[in-house]
Amino acid sequence: MIGSALFIMNPMMASAQNYPNKPVKVIIPFPPGGTLDAIGRQLAQKLSTQLGQQFIVENKAGGNGTIGADAVAKATADGYTLLFNASTFTTAPMTMKQVPYTVEKDFAPIALVAKAPLTVAINKDLPVKDLKSLMEYAKANPGKLAFAVGSVGSAGQMATELLKKNGGLDYTMIPYKGTAPAFQDLIGGQIDGFIDPILGSLQYHKGGLLRVVAVTSAERTPNLPDVPTVAETIPGYEFYSWYGLWAPVKTSSEIQSLLNAEVNKALASDMKEKLTQQGLTVSGGSIEDFKKFQAEDMVKSKKIIDEANIRLVQ
Repeated sequence: MIGSALFIMNPMMASAQNYPNKPVKVIIPFPPGGTLDAIGRQLAQKLSTQLGQQFIVENKAGGNGTIGADAVAKATADGYTLLFNASTFTTAPMTMKQVPYTVEKDFAPIALVAKAPLTVAINKDLPVKDLKSLMEYAKANPGKLAFAVGSVGSAGQMATELLKKNGGLDYTMIPYKGTAPAFQDLIGGQIDGFIDPILGSLQYHKGGLLRVVAVTSAERTPNLPDVPTVAETIPGYEFYSWYGLWAPVKTSSEIQSLLNAEVNKALASDMKEKLTQQGLTVSGGSIEDFKKFQAEDMVKSKKIIDEANIRLVQ
């Protein structure tokens, strides 16, 4: 009986012990060039070094992130196809009539990688100097301002909706297919504002190409110590984007645990300092920590989406 039991267990154990023995595909379901892509590539590079196999990033954009996510949901659950995504992954389906997968049923959360405050960035030629004067300008010019939305249901859109509601701002929201083209238009003056994770705007702000007037974190960020929080003008306002790694739900628990351990190892390396310098807060933790965080965040997000009636036109 003992020998038989060991024989049954060995294939599962072997799958984790030999993993990975070929390149691993990490799907990012949005175009290259944005915050999500930058963090995902840093993580993939670290995992490649640590595990001795290539973790190859593939940008599979479209369908507000659902095309790439669906490819992972339908992939063989052997650990060789993974999903790296932002909080948009859990919120975008709430805005859509139909999605070919269920976040909770078709994906195994592996690790929460990082959280990021968002920045309220505006075109540098807009005649405002801070959030208070932006609010005054918006009220004096109802409907004149145009703010970008990187993707429907994204953290950026929800933060923009919250600012509109809690700050009494009146602006038009224009959907974009990713953050990179939105920043290009913001810098070029085609739009007036964009609320997006700090990594996207930091370099442009420091280079004088746009102006960050506020951050959405509870406290000021060390990367922009002179920039006030939104809460300093609108008490109680706080919002973050976050980033994580998922696998198809039937991936063995051994491979899930191995990947979680390797992500935590990566986040304890020099990658931690790099992400911190880019304005992010490194997370990590157990699989169960991530499951709990995801479930709680989805409840909060659904409330915002329903109250603002955020819906993707399909």
